[in-house]
Amino acid sequence: MSTLKDVSGTHSAAESSVKISCRSVWKVYGDNVSQRYPALAGQHSDPAALRKALLSEGLIVAASDVSFDVRSGEIFIIMGLSGSGKSTMVRCLSRLVEPTAGEVLLDGEDLLSANDAELIKIRRHRMGMVFQNFGLMPHLTVLENIGFPLKLQGKSSRERVARAKEVIELVGLEGREDSFPRELSGGQQQRVGIARSLAVEPDVWLLDEPFSALDPLIRRQMQDEFLRLQTLLNKTIVFITHDFLEALRLADRIAIMKDGQLVQLGTPTELVLNPANDYVAEFTKDVPRDRVITVGELIENASSDVPVDAPRIASKTTLDVVMPMFESHPGGVVVDSEGVTLGVVTPARVIQALAQHQSSS
Repeated sequence: MSTLKDVSGTHSAAESSVKISCRSVWKVYGDNVSQRYPALAGQHSDPAALRKALLSEGLIVAASDVSFDVRSGEIFIIMGLSGSGKSTMVRCLSRLVEPTAGEVLLDGEDLLSANDAELIKIRRHRMGMVFQNFGLMPHLTVLENIGFPLKLQGKSSRERVARAKEVIELVGLEGREDSFPRELSGGQQQRVGIARSLAVEPDVWLLDEPFSALDPLIRRQMQDEFLRLQTLLNKTIVFITHDFLEALRLADRIAIMKDGQLVQLGTPTELVLNPANDYVAEFTKDVPRDRVITVGELIENASSDVPVDAPRIASKTTLDVVMPMFESHPGGVVVDSEGVTLGVVTPARVIQALAQHQSSS
């Protein structure tokens, strides 16, 4: 019997413990908001009415009663148009923006109750942050930029250099250790920013539109690099973007925001095939269905028509990845994340699924 071949599919959402929880988070800009609206800090039975009251006062509601969980090892993407509140939310997670009300829990601990010293320690040791603006220090070399957060931790020069060299190799910047930021391309500068955020070995990785300033080709390469790093490191990631195709490629789950409100949360497939409203549908209307439908949704019982040496396909693999294989194989064996056989997928079933979605769109 031939050895079954493995085909890499999309990553699956981590079925593990919750790492980050947001509970009824509000961010309202204005004078004395908490004193004027004590209901924000309490159990408000009608968030919509409270939001309407806040807006009627001319206040800016950047986040409105937002709740979600991020699982350990998950790539959780928050997206929306400009002004939707997505960047506000990722900054609330690290308290770079102070929430007006609500809870933000990290491993069950309330970050909003942490004092300044505790918060600094959490940011230095447990969080890595990458933003659209690379934020590199121009007078420091690549090695020194990457080692800088370790210096803030009080690490020795020897420890900083050793760790910086490890992450330089990890992100593929060998040979550029002594270069200054001005001597690097945009993609290389972003790699330095990523390496710097990873140097502290964070529990949580927060990325706010890290690739949006890059040219399309470089952006695609950085997405590939990002997925490679996640395969190696298995970080808990909150990633902000306004690009649905980027979210589709990277996300385990996606939260879509509009006007400070979370309007839909689900897997890429759920959002594309079952949008909650016209706003979500507009985001997803141009997405090819073969890039979101997975073989796990098309499983058939084992068939004698599929040979024993058929390729093994992860259940989360999308149809655009699978279809080229059918040139040489009449089907594949679908397996779960543990390698357990779930059934088979055939070309006929794939064609049927695509035809159904085409006719309903």
